[in-house]
Amino acid sequence: MTSQLEQLKTFTTVVADTGDIDAIRRYRPQDATTNPTLLLKAATLPAYEEQVKAALAFGKQYGRGSTDSLQYATDKLSVLIGKEIVSLIPGRISTEVDARLSFNTRATIEKAQRLIDMYAQEGIEKDRVLIKIASTWEGIRAAEKLEKEGIQTNLTLLFGFAQACACADAGVYLISPFVGRILDWYKKSTGKESYLPHEDPGVQSVSCIFNYYKGNGYNTVVMGASFRNTGEITELAGCDRLTISPALLEELENSTETLERKLDAANPQSTESKIAVSESSYRWDMNEDAMATEKLAEGIRNFAADQVKLEKTLTELAKA
Repeated sequence: MTSQLEQLKTFTTVVADTGDIDAIRRYRPQDATTNPTLLLKAATLPAYEEQVKAALAFGKQYGRGSTDSLQYATDKLSVLIGKEIVSLIPGRISTEVDARLSFNTRATIEKAQRLIDMYAQEGIEKDRVLIKIASTWEGIRAAEKLEKEGIQTNLTLLFGFAQACACADAGVYLISPFVGRILDWYKKSTGKESYLPHEDPGVQSVSCIFNYYKGNGYNTVVMGASFRNTGEITELAGCDRLTISPALLEELENSTETLERKLDAANPQSTESKIAVSESSYRWDMNEDAMATEKLAEGIRNFAADQVKLEKTLTELAKA
Protein backbone atom coordinates (compact mmCIF):
# COMPACT_ATOMS: atom_id res chain seq x y z
CA MET A 1 0.00 0.00 0.00
CA THR A 2 1.13 3.53 -0.75
CA SER A 3 1.76 5.66 2.32
CA GLN A 4 -0.07 8.93 2.89
CA LEU A 5 3.28 10.70 2.57
CA GLU A 6 3.81 9.33 -0.94
CA GLN A 7 0.20 10.10 -1.84
CA LEU A 8 0.64 13.65 -0.56
CA LYS A 9 3.71 14.13 -2.74
CA THR A 10 1.53 13.55 -5.84
CA PHE A 11 -0.57 16.61 -4.90
CA THR A 12 1.84 18.84 -3.02
CA THR A 13 5.55 19.65 -2.79
CA VAL A 14 6.68 18.36 0.61
CA VAL A 15 9.22 20.47 2.52
CA ALA A 16 11.11 19.28 5.61
CA ASP A 17 10.73 21.63 8.56
CA THR A 18 14.01 20.63 10.19
CA GLY A 19 17.76 21.02 10.23
CA ASP A 20 18.22 17.34 11.09
CA ILE A 21 20.32 15.78 8.32
CA ASP A 22 19.19 12.23 9.15
CA ALA A 23 15.52 13.22 8.87
CA ILE A 24 16.14 14.92 5.52
CA ARG A 25 17.94 11.84 4.18
CA ARG A 26 15.09 9.62 5.32
CA TYR A 27 12.10 11.58 3.99
CA ARG A 28 13.67 12.98 0.79
CA PRO A 29 11.80 16.29 0.67
CA GLN A 30 11.94 18.63 -2.31
CA ASP A 31 12.90 21.62 -0.17
CA ALA A 32 13.84 22.33 3.43
CA THR A 33 13.38 25.26 5.76
CA THR A 34 15.15 26.41 8.91
CA ASN A 35 14.59 29.09 11.53
CA PRO A 36 16.48 30.22 14.68
CA THR A 37 14.76 27.55 16.77
CA LEU A 38 15.84 24.77 14.43
CA LEU A 39 19.35 26.23 14.08
CA LEU A 40 19.67 26.34 17.86
CA LYS A 41 18.91 22.60 18.00
CA ALA A 42 21.20 21.86 15.06
CA ALA A 43 24.13 23.74 16.62
CA THR A 44 24.30 21.16 19.42
CA LEU A 45 24.18 18.13 17.12
CA PRO A 46 27.47 16.24 16.55
CA ALA A 47 26.71 16.24 12.81
CA TYR A 48 27.29 20.00 12.71
CA GLU A 49 30.41 20.24 14.88
CA GLU A 50 32.64 21.17 11.94
CA GLN A 51 30.18 23.81 10.72
CA VAL A 52 30.11 25.40 14.18
CA LYS A 53 33.90 25.57 14.32
CA ALA A 54 34.08 27.08 10.83
CA ALA A 55 31.39 29.65 11.68
CA LEU A 56 33.22 30.76 14.81
CA ALA A 57 36.48 31.10 12.88
CA PHE A 58 34.70 33.12 10.20
CA GLY A 59 33.22 35.46 12.83
CA LYS A 60 36.63 36.13 14.33
CA GLN A 61 38.12 36.81 10.92
CA TYR A 62 35.49 39.16 9.50
CA GLY A 63 33.71 40.63 12.51
CA ARG A 64 34.62 43.98 13.97
CA GLY A 65 34.23 43.59 17.73
CA SER A 66 32.50 40.90 19.78
CA THR A 67 28.90 41.68 18.78
CA ASP A 68 29.68 41.99 15.09
CA SER A 69 31.82 38.84 15.16
CA LEU A 70 28.96 36.93 16.74
CA GLN A 71 26.50 38.07 14.09
CA TYR A 72 28.89 37.05 11.34
CA ALA A 73 29.31 33.67 13.04
CA THR A 74 25.57 33.04 13.33
CA ASP A 75 25.03 34.08 9.71
CA LYS A 76 27.83 31.80 8.59
CA LEU A 77 26.45 28.91 10.62
CA SER A 78 23.03 29.26 9.04
CA VAL A 79 24.66 29.28 5.59
CA LEU A 80 26.91 26.28 6.31
CA ILE A 81 23.96 24.28 7.65
CA GLY A 82 21.97 25.41 4.64
CA LYS A 83 24.79 24.27 2.35
CA GLU A 84 24.80 20.83 3.95
CA ILE A 85 21.03 20.54 3.54
CA VAL A 86 21.11 21.75 -0.08
CA SER A 87 23.49 18.89 -0.91
CA LEU A 88 20.72 16.45 0.08
CA ILE A 89 17.69 18.01 -1.62
CA PRO A 90 16.85 18.87 -5.24
CA GLY A 91 15.18 22.16 -4.33
CA ARG A 92 15.76 25.10 -2.03
CA ILE A 93 16.74 25.92 1.49
CA SER A 94 14.93 28.74 3.33
CA THR A 95 17.26 30.78 5.54
CA GLU A 96 15.84 33.31 7.96
CA VAL A 97 16.80 36.93 8.53
CA ASP A 98 17.36 37.87 12.18
CA ALA A 99 13.89 38.47 13.67
CA ARG A 100 15.20 41.54 15.48
CA LEU A 101 15.27 43.27 12.08
CA SER A 102 11.56 42.66 11.44
CA PHE A 103 10.66 46.36 11.56
CA ASN A 104 13.71 47.67 9.68
CA THR A 105 13.35 47.47 5.90
CA ARG A 106 16.88 48.59 5.02
CA ALA A 107 18.60 46.34 7.58
CA THR A 108 16.53 43.35 6.39
CA ILE A 109 17.60 43.98 2.80
CA GLU A 110 21.25 44.28 3.81
CA LYS A 111 21.12 41.09 5.87
CA ALA A 112 19.48 39.20 3.02
CA GLN A 113 22.12 40.39 0.58
CA ARG A 114 24.87 39.32 2.99
CA LEU A 115 23.38 35.84 3.37
CA ILE A 116 23.14 35.45 -0.41
CA ASP A 117 26.77 36.59 -0.76
CA MET A 118 27.82 34.05 1.89
CA TYR A 119 26.02 31.29 0.03
CA ALA A 120 27.76 32.35 -3.18
CA GLN A 121 31.12 32.07 -1.39
CA GLU A 122 30.17 28.47 -0.59
CA GLY A 123 29.28 27.76 -4.22
CA ILE A 124 25.51 27.90 -3.69
CA GLU A 125 23.67 30.00 -6.28
CA LYS A 126 20.82 32.25 -5.17
CA ASP A 127 18.28 30.15 -7.08
CA ARG A 128 18.79 27.43 -4.43
CA VAL A 129 17.97 29.81 -1.55
CA LEU A 130 14.86 31.54 -0.22
CA ILE A 131 15.34 34.35 2.29
CA LYS A 132 12.82 34.09 5.13
CA ILE A 133 11.42 37.38 6.39
CA ALA A 134 8.66 38.11 8.91
CA SER A 135 5.43 39.34 7.29
CA THR A 136 5.47 42.79 8.85
CA TRP A 137 4.78 45.79 6.63
CA GLU A 138 8.50 46.60 6.73
CA GLY A 139 9.44 43.00 5.95
CA ILE A 140 7.08 42.87 2.98
CA ARG A 141 8.59 46.07 1.60
CA ALA A 142 12.07 44.59 1.96
CA ALA A 143 10.92 41.44 0.17
CA GLU A 144 9.45 43.49 -2.66
CA LYS A 145 12.82 45.15 -3.29
CA LEU A 146 14.76 41.89 -2.96
CA GLU A 147 12.48 40.17 -5.46
CA LYS A 148 13.25 42.93 -7.98
CA GLU A 149 16.96 42.22 -7.41
CA GLY A 150 16.44 38.55 -8.19
CA ILE A 151 16.62 37.41 -4.55
CA GLN A 152 13.51 35.34 -3.88
CA THR A 153 11.82 35.38 -0.51
CA ASN A 154 9.75 33.31 1.90
CA LEU A 155 7.44 35.51 4.00
CA THR A 156 6.99 33.78 7.32
CA LEU A 157 4.96 34.33 10.50
CA LEU A 158 1.90 34.89 8.35
CA PHE A 159 -1.40 34.59 10.19
CA GLY A 160 -3.85 37.05 8.66
CA PHE A 161 -5.51 37.65 5.30
CA ALA A 162 -4.18 41.22 5.24
CA GLN A 163 -0.62 39.88 5.36
CA ALA A 164 -1.37 37.45 2.53
CA CYS A 165 -2.88 40.18 0.35
CA ALA A 166 0.08 42.50 0.93
CA CYS A 167 2.57 39.72 0.11
CA ALA A 168 0.82 38.87 -3.16
CA ASP A 169 0.64 42.56 -4.04
CA ALA A 170 4.40 42.85 -3.46
CA GLY A 171 5.14 39.89 -5.74
CA VAL A 172 6.91 37.76 -3.13
CA TYR A 173 7.88 34.27 -4.23
CA LEU A 174 6.40 32.30 -1.32
CA ILE A 175 4.40 32.72 1.89
CA SER A 176 4.33 30.46 4.97
CA PRO A 177 0.97 30.73 6.77
CA PHE A 178 1.23 29.12 10.21
CA VAL A 179 -1.63 26.65 10.56
CA GLY A 180 -0.97 25.26 14.04
CA ARG A 181 -0.30 28.58 15.72
CA ILE A 182 -3.62 29.88 14.44
CA LEU A 183 -5.30 26.83 15.97
CA ASP A 184 -3.43 27.44 19.25
CA TRP A 185 -4.83 30.98 19.46
CA TYR A 186 -8.42 29.89 18.82
CA LYS A 187 -8.25 27.05 21.32
CA LYS A 188 -7.01 29.44 23.98
CA SER A 189 -9.45 32.19 23.00
CA THR A 190 -12.58 30.04 22.79
CA GLY A 191 -11.77 27.30 25.29
CA LYS A 192 -12.64 24.72 22.64
CA GLU A 193 -10.21 21.81 23.02
CA SER A 194 -10.45 20.22 19.59
CA TYR A 195 -11.58 20.92 16.04
CA LEU A 196 -12.37 18.60 13.17
CA PRO A 197 -9.77 19.04 10.40
CA HIS A 198 -12.13 20.89 8.04
CA GLU A 199 -13.23 23.18 10.92
CA ASP A 200 -9.65 23.94 12.04
CA PRO A 201 -9.22 27.77 11.89
CA GLY A 202 -5.65 27.41 10.59
CA VAL A 203 -6.76 25.06 7.81
CA GLN A 204 -9.59 27.42 6.89
CA SER A 205 -7.18 30.38 6.78
CA VAL A 206 -4.73 28.65 4.42
CA SER A 207 -7.56 27.34 2.23
CA CYS A 208 -8.96 30.88 1.94
CA ILE A 209 -5.57 32.34 1.01
CA PHE A 210 -4.84 29.55 -1.50
CA ASN A 211 -8.18 29.98 -3.26
CA TYR A 212 -7.85 33.79 -3.29
CA TYR A 213 -4.39 33.58 -4.86
CA LYS A 214 -5.34 31.01 -7.48
CA GLY A 215 -8.64 32.70 -8.26
CA ASN A 216 -6.86 35.98 -8.99
CA GLY A 217 -3.88 34.64 -10.87
CA TYR A 218 -1.19 35.39 -8.29
CA ASN A 219 2.04 33.47 -8.76
CA THR A 220 3.01 33.59 -5.07
CA VAL A 221 3.46 30.06 -3.72
CA VAL A 222 1.41 29.08 -0.66
CA MET A 223 3.29 26.84 1.78
CA GLY A 224 1.33 25.78 4.87
CA ALA A 225 3.52 25.51 7.98
CA SER A 226 3.47 24.88 11.73
CA PHE A 227 1.23 21.82 11.90
CA ARG A 228 -0.11 20.29 15.12
CA ASN A 229 -1.48 17.06 13.66
CA THR A 230 -1.69 15.11 10.41
CA GLY A 231 -5.37 15.99 10.03
CA GLU A 232 -4.37 19.58 9.29
CA ILE A 233 -1.94 18.33 6.66
CA THR A 234 -4.31 15.94 4.89
CA GLU A 235 -7.03 18.60 4.84
CA LEU A 236 -4.62 20.82 2.85
CA ALA A 237 -3.60 18.18 0.30
CA GLY A 238 -3.21 20.04 -2.98
CA CYS A 239 -1.72 23.18 -1.43
CA ASP A 240 1.37 24.29 -3.38
CA ARG A 241 3.74 23.22 -0.60
CA LEU A 242 3.57 22.03 2.98
CA THR A 243 6.52 22.20 5.38
CA ILE A 244 6.26 19.34 7.86
CA SER A 245 8.19 18.29 10.97
CA PRO A 246 9.94 14.88 11.07
CA ALA A 247 7.48 13.55 13.66
CA LEU A 248 4.48 14.25 11.43
CA LEU A 249 6.32 13.04 8.32
CA GLU A 250 6.78 9.75 10.14
CA GLU A 251 3.06 9.53 10.96
CA LEU A 252 2.19 10.13 7.31
CA GLU A 253 4.75 7.55 6.22
CA ASN A 254 3.23 4.97 8.57
CA SER A 255 -0.35 5.53 7.39
CA THR A 256 -1.82 3.90 4.26
CA GLU A 257 -5.25 5.55 4.46
CA THR A 258 -6.45 6.97 1.16
CA LEU A 259 -5.65 10.66 0.75
CA GLU A 260 -7.92 12.93 -1.26
CA ARG A 261 -7.01 16.23 -2.90
CA LYS A 262 -8.70 19.07 -1.00
CA LEU A 263 -7.25 22.11 -2.79
CA ASP A 264 -6.92 22.50 -6.56
CA ALA A 265 -5.13 25.42 -8.23
CA ALA A 266 -6.98 24.66 -11.48
CA ASN A 267 -10.35 24.94 -9.75
CA PRO A 268 -10.09 27.56 -6.97
CA GLN A 269 -13.13 27.94 -4.74
CA SER A 270 -13.08 31.74 -4.44
CA THR A 271 -15.07 34.67 -5.79
CA GLU A 272 -13.01 37.32 -3.94
CA SER A 273 -11.63 39.99 -6.29
CA LYS A 274 -8.11 41.36 -5.97
CA ILE A 275 -7.71 43.61 -2.96
CA ALA A 276 -5.50 46.69 -3.24
CA VAL A 277 -3.28 47.08 -0.18
CA SER A 278 -1.85 50.29 1.24
CA GLU A 279 0.16 50.76 4.41
CA SER A 280 -2.81 52.28 6.19
CA SER A 281 -5.21 49.52 5.09
CA TYR A 282 -2.70 46.84 6.06
CA ARG A 283 -2.17 48.30 9.51
CA TRP A 284 -5.89 48.81 10.07
CA ASP A 285 -6.79 45.28 8.97
CA MET A 286 -4.08 43.87 11.24
CA ASN A 287 -5.40 46.02 14.09
CA GLU A 288 -8.84 44.48 13.54
CA ASP A 289 -7.42 40.94 13.54
CA ALA A 290 -6.42 40.24 17.14
CA MET A 291 -5.21 36.73 16.33
CA ALA A 292 -2.87 37.82 13.53
CA THR A 293 -1.51 40.78 15.51
CA GLU A 294 -0.85 38.76 18.65
CA LYS A 295 0.65 35.73 16.90
CA LEU A 296 2.90 37.85 14.67
CA ALA A 297 4.26 39.74 17.69
CA GLU A 298 4.69 36.53 19.69
CA GLY A 299 6.43 34.79 16.79
CA ILE A 300 8.90 37.62 16.32
CA ARG A 301 9.65 37.69 20.05
CA ASN A 302 10.20 33.93 20.17
CA PHE A 303 12.43 33.80 17.10
CA ALA A 304 14.41 36.77 18.44
CA ALA A 305 14.81 35.01 21.80
CA ASP A 306 16.07 31.86 20.06
CA GLN A 307 18.48 33.97 18.02
CA VAL A 308 19.90 35.33 21.29
CA LYS A 309 20.12 31.77 22.69
CA LEU A 310 21.94 30.69 19.53
CA GLU A 311 24.43 33.51 19.97
CA LYS A 312 24.97 32.56 23.61
CA THR A 313 25.47 28.92 22.62
CA LEU A 314 28.09 29.90 20.06
CA THR A 315 29.79 32.12 22.64
CA GLU A 316 30.02 29.19 25.03
CA LEU A 317 31.26 26.86 22.33
CA ALA A 318 33.95 29.38 21.40
CA LYS A 319 35.23 29.26 24.99
CA ALA A 320 35.28 25.46 25.11
